Amino acid sequence: MAQEGQEIHSPGGMTLRLVQIQPEHLVMEAAYSGEGPMPPEHLHPSQAETFTIVDGRMRTIVGGEERVYETGETFEVPAGTPHQMAAEVPTRMRWEVRPAMRTAEFFERLFGDGPDSAQAMGEEFFAEFTEEFRLQA
Repeated sequence: MAQEGQEIHSPGGMTLRLVQIQPEHLVMEAAYSGEGPMPPEHLHPSQAETFTIVDGRMRTIVGGEERVYETGETFEVPAGTPHQMAAEVPTRMRWEVRPAMRTAEFFERLFGDGPDSAQAMGEEFFAEFTEEFRLQA
């Protein structure tokens, strides 16, 4: 079970630290190596996200609009909006998700290696989290 203070590491060079897990919101700190690819375009049906670039530069495509955000800038992704993003250089950012729903568990299992992880479950994993995450065609 995901816990505050937990660090989650992705194979693409991202580290997430779960700062605050509350039903109304999840606060994370994300660090990117600047070498990982953009994830596939996706959306969160009923969750809004707010990102603040603490240090670095993030290239984003939100609702079809491409933009680069740099240190000190904040941007939002409204619920239901297709998006993707990747760090262009080593980057740190604050990441808030409202409401939290099961997002912390999603990331824990997405990058985990247990029997209930994304690797072990395949498509069943993503079907379990359709309220938090949906890939775009």
